[in-house]
Amino acid sequence: MGIIHRDIKPENIMINDQNLVRIIDFGVSKIIDQQKQGKEFFKKAGTPYYMAPEVINGGNYCIQADVWSIGVILYTMVSGFLPF
Repeated sequence: MGIIHRDIKPENIMINDQNLVRIIDFGVSKIIDQQKQGKEFFKKAGTPYYMAPEVINGGNYCIQADVWSIGVILYTMVSGFLPF
């Protein structure tokens, strides 16, 4: 959709009355240029438990870091524990 959320965590994922998943709280999100998708980088924002390692280590936030956050959520759902 051309947006990097930058704070995907369980508190920002809701299920509506039709059982559809909705992501909420776009307060720190950024709109990306579709031509540069995956090549744009933004400063750190978000919740540390769900941040990609490169972001925590001082790197810039890119679209793949949102994918990492979703992976952490799925891991936690299956195991009951945060991976780190």
